[in-house]
Parts: sequence; C-alpha cells; structure tokens
Amino acid sequence: MTSIVIAAHNEAAVLDRCLDSVLRNVAVRDPAQVVVVPNGCSDDTAAVARRRGVTVVELAEPGKAAALNAGDAAATSFPRVYLDADVVLDEGGIDLLVEALDGGAALAAVPVRRMDLAGRSPVVRAYYAIHSRLPAVVGGLYGRGVIALSEQGRERFERFPDETADDLYLDSLFSERERVVVTSTTVRVAAPMRAGDLVRRLVRVRAGNVALREALPGIRRSSRTSWLTDVVLPAPWLAPAAVCYVAITLLAERRARRAWRTGQVAWAHDRSSRAAGEKA
Repeated sequence: MTSIVIAAHNEAAVLDRCLDSVLRNVAVRDPAQVVVVPNGCSDDTAAVARRRGVTVVELAEPGKAAALNAGDAAATSFPRVYLDADVVLDEGGIDLLVEALDGGAALAAVPVRRMDLAGRSPVVRAYYAIHSRLPAVVGGLYGRGVIALSEQGRERFERFPDETADDLYLDSLFSERERVVVTSTTVRVAAPMRAGDLVRRLVRVRAGNVALREALPGIRRSSRTSWLTDVVLPAPWLAPAAVCYVAITLLAERRARRAWRTGQVAWAHDRSSRAAGEKA
C-alpha cells in the first residue's frame, strides 16, 4: 500500500480536482492511504477533504513543514508520495512512480514536469522557455509538486525542516543515481499568469531557498550560469527569452534576500495560477 500526503493551505478551490486525479490513480493499483493536512485554513479545505472520504489531519496554524510532518505521522505505508494540493496527476501516474522505486536503486521518483502556459503573458512564457530547459530543473526533484520516496529514501531524514523549501531539501538528500525522472508520466504545473505574479512566486521560492541554505549544511547550490552555458549557447535562438529570464531572476533574487533578512518568508501560493486552474 502507498501513502499519499497532501499539505493544503486554503486550497478549497482546487483540492477537489487534485483528489479526483489521486483517487483515479489509487483505484488502479492496490488500495492507498490518502492523508490531507489542512493547515491554518480560513476556507473550506478541510470540509472538501472530509467529503471525499480521505484521512484528514487538521492544524490550526499555517505551515507546510508542520503539515508534512503531521501527514507523515498519520501515514502508515510506503512508498510515500508527497503531493501539492493544486497538482493534477496523469491516470496511472502513481503506479509508475511506485514501480520506479520497486527495484531499490532509485530512492526518489518524480514525473516529467509539463508547464501550463496557455494565456500567460509573453514575459512569463519567455522565462519558462529558459527555466524549463535548465538541467537542474529537468533532472531535479523540485518544481513539480509531487515527489515519491521509497521507505529507504524516507529514512534519509527524520522530519521536514521548518524552512519552506521542502522540495529543494529532498533534492539535496539524493545523488543523481538515487533519483529518477519517470518519463512515462507527467504532471501539469500551472504557471503564473503575469510577470508580477511570477516575480512574487519566485520571491517566495528563493527566500525559502536562502533560509534553508542558511539553516542547514549541504543543501544543493544552483549554477548561476547554467541558463547561458546549458541553454542559450546550444540554442542561440533563445537569446531574447534569456533577457527576460535574467531580468526576472535578478529582480526576484534581490527581493528574496530582503524578504529573508526581514523575516518575511511564509508559505503562500500563487492565486493567479490557481484561478487559471479553476477554469481549466
């Protein structure tokens, strides 16, 4: 049996869609345990989850790390799948992730990320034209909203750290040969609608990354030149998109450093991408 943990903060608008895809998946394979952890919610997230008949562990205070740890405490089986509440999985996707872990060589598995860019501004589309081709993004565990760990993989750590960058934390625990991107299944990730929405999302992500790297040793560092050496030089036609990518990245980095210094790093989500997902 597989345990699936979903941390959800004010996700009533999208949780049904996520659970639709999860429950379709678990109907395909052996029965699975689905644990939803509404945390600090001011909407009907908990009610939506209870209506679907899954295990619900409700927390009064918001915080993704605390939610993941509470979900872990309630989960009883392996492999363990951690899922964001706005994620929509391919049918059979959980099966494929679990199968990739069965051999024992891979301790962590993720699907291929497919960015939903329909209706997005040209700046947002340009940013992801570069970002989606970065080797660290193509082969890493982060930025997908779903990570599956084997029991041996879960033994790599005791608890999720308080910092918000949980996927970067997990990515740093496993070597390249210990993680696998399962190319036979995808996950759709909704991009922010406009440049301002994108910057705000990147500020939250990068501030969380800064906090994590300051708090813990050994967290993987990103290459500051990969956009050029690995993406633009092999494909010069992407140079105009790279101008947008660099400008957005530098702006977000500056604001993220300020947010980290002032202690304004909190778990939040991009409302524009979720609003777009509601209409999809």
